[in-house]
Amino acid sequence: MGVNIMPGANSRCKKGAPLQDGSGATALVLSVVPVYKRDMRCFARLCFLLFCFLAATAADGRTRPLDFTTIRLGGKEPVVLIVGGIQGDEPGGFSAATLVATRYAVKNGAVWVVPNLNFPSIIMRSRGLNGDMNRKFAALDARDPDFSAVSRIQELIRHPQVKLVLNLHDGSGYYREEKIDALRNPLRWGQSVIIDQERMDGGVFMAELGREARQVTEDVNSRLVQSLHKLHVHNTNTAAGDREMEKSLSWYAVRHGKAAFGLEASKEFPVELRVYYHLCMVESLLRQAGIDFFRDFDLTPESIRQVLQADIEVSFAEKRVFLPLDNARPAIGALPLPQNSAPVTSKPIMAVLPCRKNNEALCIHYGNRTLTRIRPDWREMDDSLSEVRVTVDGREKLIRFGEVLPVAESLLVHRIQGFRVNVIGFPGRSDDDSGVTLRRQNFLKHYSVDRQGTLYRVEVYNKRRLAGMFLARFGAPAQAAGRRDRLPAVPGPESALGF
Repeated sequence: MGVNIMPGANSRCKKGAPLQDGSGATALVLSVVPVYKRDMRCFARLCFLLFCFLAATAADGRTRPLDFTTIRLGGKEPVVLIVGGIQGDEPGGFSAATLVATRYAVKNGAVWVVPNLNFPSIIMRSRGLNGDMNRKFAALDARDPDFSAVSRIQELIRHPQVKLVLNLHDGSGYYREEKIDALRNPLRWGQSVIIDQERMDGGVFMAELGREARQVTEDVNSRLVQSLHKLHVHNTNTAAGDREMEKSLSWYAVRHGKAAFGLEASKEFPVELRVYYHLCMVESLLRQAGIDFFRDFDLTPESIRQVLQADIEVSFAEKRVFLPLDNARPAIGALPLPQNSAPVTSKPIMAVLPCRKNNEALCIHYGNRTLTRIRPDWREMDDSLSEVRVTVDGREKLIRFGEVLPVAESLLVHRIQGFRVNVIGFPGRSDDDSGVTLRRQNFLKHYSVDRQGTLYRVEVYNKRRLAGMFLARFGAPAQAAGRRDRLPAVPGPESALGF
């Protein structure tokens, strides 16, 4: 059966445009030629990429391939455009851009954020499934799979209100003007502010690129976690003949009269530390651009780690089915889902896609990680009911579908004429669990949504039709032993795909 797959609630997909805009299927032709043994690995990779393409686009007529999202904060110009995820294996950049898009507010000026420019490559933890996208801004064949995305981000860069462009990257090692050792030398890119030239023509907003970049390094170097992390300005002098940088997004912006900076955090760091330095650099440049902003978390690596792991959610059927995924089990079985409901994710770097090894299941991705695998139980919907009456810890109340109900001791779902209640994990003796007092010790822990065994599904049906679902969270969530995974730096299952 088909399922509608969408990358997120805010994705922009234009009707009537090429496949990369989400218009539908196009022909993909492979020439079959004799393959020598030494080429078998390349051939296998090509076949795998074809499988990924088909899995992402072949569910039903409304299915869209992954596309980037533009999130606009603030109001009038000057507009600062922040781009993350141009290379899919650099989670510091796209995670930092995601936090700006979701946890910042702008009071003066405007910030436009594209946190997931090369979204398919982010999901596959690949630098670029179709080659390095950051080398496609000088000239690009219209047949290139990235043509649509590159053309549309170029259009956004050229927008008259955009005055400053920031391209967020994770780079290897630590850039230094002179070689110190293997990690600290001129061939490394990490911990640097990239400029293409010292200054631009007069009249361009923030035209003194070198001066602005040196101000960034001064600001950030006053907030270093370790002295090794010191930031430096890296002037590529692109116009002097750097053929590779001539193909980059930042040089494209400069050629079109926009101040542009590449911001590089070191790949030697865990993601929360990369994001810390990215945000320090971004905030310095926003202040220089006259943008007033605030965020709802402390700018520390520990606080960043916490907010990266918070509010990871997906919902279906207008939130009648809702899952918080902060600490989800690796597999969730028999989840009732309507066939034609697009999933809505809480973050622009999340996606719900058919799983690679079993396209009957749905994998929920967060950046480079696969959070969980869902085995859907496809159902028709009954929209006649939106809430149910419960008694929780001795108090009667109404609970709407899609909500999470805290339960300290006990829960009872009142009987509903014409409907039945199925509490997942409760070993009841009938097919209707309404009217029964439920306590945490009654549940089979391995049926919980979360790893701690506190969160359980309460599903309501009219015969076989799903009315909706709410979640019961018993007790205070237990603390996981030891340090939790850093998101999304720790490789998920997709890291085994060979990229």
